Amino acid sequence: MSQGFLPVPVTWADDEEHRRLIANAVNSLRDGKINATGTVTLATSATSTVVTETRCGGDSIILLMPTTLNAAGALSTTFVSTVGKQTFTITHVSNSQNDRIFRYTIFG
Repeated sequence: MSQGFLPVPVTWADDEEHRRLIANAVNSLRDGKINATGTVTLATSATSTVVTETRCGGDSIILLMPTTLNAAGALSTTFVSTVGKQTFTITHVSNSQNDRIFRYTIFG
């Protein structure tokens, strides 16, 4: 179906092409391709990790999913503590593990 989620311009010279772009964007959204995901590795020997993310705003909701065994082990003590314009902070326990890798999704 669609090859990914691409920005759709508000106006386009070719109406038929514009409708095709809009349909592809809607189909991508329907298929769960919201283009609001990323990956973060928790900082070692620190109690927080700051993520710079241009799609993030003060009202955004950030969902975390561990992708490694050490990230899964850290999940119960890991949370998003602050969310702001183009940044969010993850608070976590400090340790030397360098593979606490999470995927995240941003809503809003």
